[in-house]
Amino acid sequence: MGNFWDYSSWGFFNLIAILLLSLLAGNMLKRSVPFLQASLIPTSVLGGGLLLIFSAVYNGITGEEFFNTEFFGGNGTSWLELLTYHMLALGFTASALKSSDGKMTRQRSIEIFNTGLTTVSTYLLQAFVGMIICIVAGFFLDDLLEAAGLLLALGFGQGTGQAMNYGGIYEMDYGFVGGKSFGLTVAAMGFLSASLGGVIHLNILKKKGKINLDKGSGVSNEEVEGQNEIPMQESIDKFTIQIALVMVAYLFAYGLMYLLGCLLPGMKSTIYGFNFLLGVVSATLLRTVMDFLHKKNIIHRNYKNNFLLTRATNFFYDIMVTAGIAAIRLDIIGKYWAVLLAMGIVGLVITYAYVHFTCKKLFPQYQEQQFLAMYGMLTGTASTGVILLREIDGDFKTPVADNLVYQNFPAMIFGFPILLLATMAPTKPYLTLAIVAVFFV
Repeated sequence: MGNFWDYSSWGFFNLIAILLLSLLAGNMLKRSVPFLQASLIPTSVLGGGLLLIFSAVYNGITGEEFFNTEFFGGNGTSWLELLTYHMLALGFTASALKSSDGKMTRQRSIEIFNTGLTTVSTYLLQAFVGMIICIVAGFFLDDLLEAAGLLLALGFGQGTGQAMNYGGIYEMDYGFVGGKSFGLTVAAMGFLSASLGGVIHLNILKKKGKINLDKGSGVSNEEVEGQNEIPMQESIDKFTIQIALVMVAYLFAYGLMYLLGCLLPGMKSTIYGFNFLLGVVSATLLRTVMDFLHKKNIIHRNYKNNFLLTRATNFFYDIMVTAGIAAIRLDIIGKYWAVLLAMGIVGLVITYAYVHFTCKKLFPQYQEQQFLAMYGMLTGTASTGVILLREIDGDFKTPVADNLVYQNFPAMIFGFPILLLATMAPTKPYLTLAIVAVFFV
């Protein structure tokens, strides 16, 4: 280890401080600029955008990569990518630890299943359209990987972390220069699509008099300290316990990945790309064991708290999005701007139209709430969907928020083959396109 006054000892912490500073700056802009207030653009997107602009200007003036300067220990870009990778999985893991207070009736099971199926079918539609765009563009751009079209589904449908994961696989294993930045840019356009489409839809509903914007009634004391839960502060802080549970579950997920990597060494890249999925599996197992021990009165207090776990989830997602956008290398992806623009516009339109049609058919009792939540999730993250949902259902009176959480299980079962197709697509793009079309139908 270097001296404490060396940048090698401060680089990572300087990076975290700059990311959080950009979030504060984005929040100030959000609160002070009327256009941004009305746009519903997440503060994390604004923060990441500010860093992206600053780093591009810095690079243009000095010729150096801002995040690779000595101030960040010389490898800040790698740290940004690593943060994006891990924050995605930690956010999923924290979300999966939350308990459900509602009873699982047959109707609720059907609605959750339909939510998961809609999620996967939207992934497939995004993947199909994205691959068509890249296959056509490939006739004019020799360096463009046709499989990059699948990053529309990963960037829009699954967010920054997965877009970077598979963009990195395409870059390292298949020579797609700028693959990580390509995927991160698609994800960034997804957040803009969520904000743009969400605001337009809300304004349409408001003008038609169909909705009243609902910000909710705030946080109740019961959410922070529920019945039979440990107190907020004793010998250990309650929030510290939530983070500890998340990290224990994620450590177990790493053990699963390590074991699978030893059993299937040829699939290590794919296995470690599923860190978010194995995080959910390990968190679900941990939650089930804790609930069983509590039911048997072996554990006398409830250590999990949904409110604090939600706060942890949102923190992980905020860091993920900010770091992911800041890691984009504009100089590398400049030649793909037309392809990226086409994917962004078409992705917005087809996601909006398809999700609206599906929600109208499957969720007639709370169509608008389900649409806004799913559209936000399928262009950004689950947090983006919740941001849109809160505009018309601030107290979560509809079951939509629960649908977003529990749809992960059917979505993973049906969506798992898509992730396998993403690794096959670089070598067999046309076969992959055909399989995606058949699977969608």
